[in-house]
Amino acid sequence: MRSGRARLTRTRVPGGRALWRLALAGAGLVGAGLLHLGGSGAGRAEGPQRWAALYPQDDRRELAGADYARYPGAGVLYCRSDGIPRKAAAAWLIGSPRLVVLNAHNFRSRHLEPTRDVADCFFQIGGRNYAFAPGTLRLGTVPGAMSLHITDDWALVELAEPAEGVRPQPVPAFPDLPTGSVPVPVVMVSPGGHANYPGQSSLEPCTIHRIDPPSEDAIRRVRHDCNNGYGGSGSGLFDAEGRLLALHSASLSMNSRRAFDIEYHYGSALLFEGGLTDAIRARLAADPTVR
Repeated sequence: MRSGRARLTRTRVPGGRALWRLALAGAGLVGAGLLHLGGSGAGRAEGPQRWAALYPQDDRRELAGADYARYPGAGVLYCRSDGIPRKAAAAWLIGSPRLVVLNAHNFRSRHLEPTRDVADCFFQIGGRNYAFAPGTLRLGTVPGAMSLHITDDWALVELAEPAEGVRPQPVPAFPDLPTGSVPVPVVMVSPGGHANYPGQSSLEPCTIHRIDPPSEDAIRRVRHDCNNGYGGSGSGLFDAEGRLLALHSASLSMNSRRAFDIEYHYGSALLFEGGLTDAIRARLAADPTVR
């Protein structure tokens, strides 16, 4: 997402509890706990801080050939700025050689104002670039929504032609995960990498520490300790069996290297469930290329 100078503010909520949020000028997300930050590549930080991981331990490594076989739908969203294509975020080919799943904040601000035209972007997978089909963008927000939240920060868009020579990611099954503070080991797969990591892509074992109650469209937010940087939005969180569980959306205090904190320093992702999986299945049911 586009970003400018950051400022840290404190907000009082009922009961007197203070919530800190990092506000980026002109962009951000409103989460279930006033989370207010996006991670699209358009907002890559400059200067020494761009290389700071989120947490003291950084176990990221570059994706290898076997990883792409294990996570076949891994792709990258590119968008043009002043006519120059730039890496923007991670995106996933799911269930079909045409259907791409990614974050809504790639195209809308937190107040749902248009920030990019889909026609200015393309999807890269398997070493090839694919344009998007006009008029196929579906946002996760409901009609009449005034802001973008973590749990509706998803979008579906179709390719103008089927991707060739690659397998789409299987449609995620409903996650059999309880709401609450039960640690879940995951792997965060970031096909587009991060601005604070030198590789072109990254993979890291990490942990979901809490699953919040359902909010928008019966989708739950997870709080995790996976390292993230600008360009990492849309990264996939996978379980030990390689099943896609969640889509990364945002992190608090980007480029602030300190210990994970469940309230003040964590990453947020939305589970593949509720309205998101319903929309994926509905789109696939209408796709004649899906058998």
